[in-house]
Amino acid sequence: MEEEAGKEEEEQEESSLLPFSVAFCREGRSRGRSGRSGAGPAWVLPEEITSAPWRAEELRRRRRGPLGEGAASGSGDEQHAFPVLSRATREPRRSPLPHLATRSVIPPCVHLLLSPPVSPSSLHPPPPPHLQPSDHLREPEVLCRAAGRSLQRSPARHWGATGDSMDTKRCFANRFDDYQGSLLAGQCEEAVAPLVTSTIERILQELPPLGGGAEARGATPAGSSCQGGLYSGVAGVAYMLYHVSQSPLFAGARERYLRSAKRLIDACSRSEEWGEPDADTRAAFLLGGAGVHAVATLVYHALGRSDYVQPLGKFRALCAVCAPVSFLECGSDELFVGRAGYLCAALVLKQKLAQEVLTPAQIKSICQAILDSGKQYALKKRKPFPLMYSYYGTEYLGAAHGLSSILQMLLSYHEHLKPSDRELVWQSVDFLMEQEQNCNWPPELGETIERENELVHWCHGAPGIAYLFAKAYLVSKKPQYLDTCIRCGELTWQKGLLKKGPGICHGVAGSAYVFLLLYRLTGNSKYIYRAQRFAQFLFTEEFKAGSRVLESIYSLYEGFSGTVCFLIDLLQPNQAEFPLFSVFV
Repeated sequence: MEEEAGKEEEEQEESSLLPFSVAFCREGRSRGRSGRSGAGPAWVLPEEITSAPWRAEELRRRRRGPLGEGAASGSGDEQHAFPVLSRATREPRRSPLPHLATRSVIPPCVHLLLSPPVSPSSLHPPPPPHLQPSDHLREPEVLCRAAGRSLQRSPARHWGATGDSMDTKRCFANRFDDYQGSLLAGQCEEAVAPLVTSTIERILQELPPLGGGAEARGATPAGSSCQGGLYSGVAGVAYMLYHVSQSPLFAGARERYLRSAKRLIDACSRSEEWGEPDADTRAAFLLGGAGVHAVATLVYHALGRSDYVQPLGKFRALCAVCAPVSFLECGSDELFVGRAGYLCAALVLKQKLAQEVLTPAQIKSICQAILDSGKQYALKKRKPFPLMYSYYGTEYLGAAHGLSSILQMLLSYHEHLKPSDRELVWQSVDFLMEQEQNCNWPPELGETIERENELVHWCHGAPGIAYLFAKAYLVSKKPQYLDTCIRCGELTWQKGLLKKGPGICHGVAGSAYVFLLLYRLTGNSKYIYRAQRFAQFLFTEEFKAGSRVLESIYSLYEGFSGTVCFLIDLLQPNQAEFPLFSVFV
């Protein structure tokens, strides 16, 4: 009897620490799954977080084996509990610092329960002001470009209509009807604001402690609480709070959110100052010091503090770190740790501070290093195109580590390039456009896409590459680049209801940002409608039951902080932009 009682107690203990996907699956068996239309569950909020992460890790190992070995053990719906650190996206090969292998300090095991402050239909804004749609829109049919072939029209079909897309291991089937001329009715900020506020409060309550009293006095570093940078650490939560504070919809909470952001980013700044210097992350945007200093600058400036120039000075000093052509052995040019990320951070600061933060000489030196690196690699590998790059030996194409975000940053600073170098950039943009395979791009150069297993994420695939072609269109006004963006949006509508959570890197919110981008480019309200539908899907039982376990549940790129940014931008679509990745500067 004692053994049975002990076993039952252990099972109850383990149940309380289950990753949210398993908890959802068990709820789903008793409640059943709801459809996507009509009333459904409201926002999913974390209810309990274990105070002993080592116990959660032990239970996780007991349940599914060592991290990265495969799916969870067990049967039935519990097979949804996949390890995410090794399979959330394609990790850089031989990388000691892959962007998804950076463990979040936010406790991984949470038990999420439904909370009904609003109905799921209350996520949507009133119709935006009419903007003149582009003459280049192709509404009835989808244009697809196969690699190496001329532009062709795919067979006529209604993308995303009922029964049109299939559920796969990467995405849910999109059974929503497409836009019929009107947005979802009755949606306003009064309904969404309580939802956003509740989520933010839960995030702030459940964040891990940043350190003891000595640390609070600045005597010791914040330690592991600040690992993960903007991508998966508390620095990203600080940026989310800053972003919310800039919305007039939350003017009443502005000062409180900014003070909370300052507390978090100060801890991260101390960690950068006291931690051991790391050449791999010192000048990194999303995984290291450059991003921390950039967000600290924004928060201090928003608070009206004159000492915002101190973190800004630290950011500027990092220009000398990433100026050498090969300052990182893994690859010096990509977005997360390389020069493209440093330029992206400078672009964010320029936009938010309304001033250029780097001198023309600094900008030219970084751009020239990117160009020289790309020329050297393309020549060494005998590529038939002028610029190419690798990260840990892999020639990535997507936004996270690849060619598209590097070219996007060069276009963002095209006025600082020599005419001959600008021509090389445009040739490379057109080369990348030719790599399209049925409205998508493979993660790395030379791969053939498997249609049933393709990646349609911001980090790898059309939803991230769309931003390069958006920038190309804004700079050149050539319709072929806008057409390419539209094709990216069509594929995202079909396959963007992702199973990797609510985040922006490889989750549903990241997919929905493509529609907000297309709305700003075209003024077509269809894209607001599509973003509304993706937001609605975040509240369904189907999403709860089928989503995979998250390691960084509250982070900016994988978790709820990025989702909060999306919900805010859905209410103000004329200013919407993917966090820290604007093309409108």
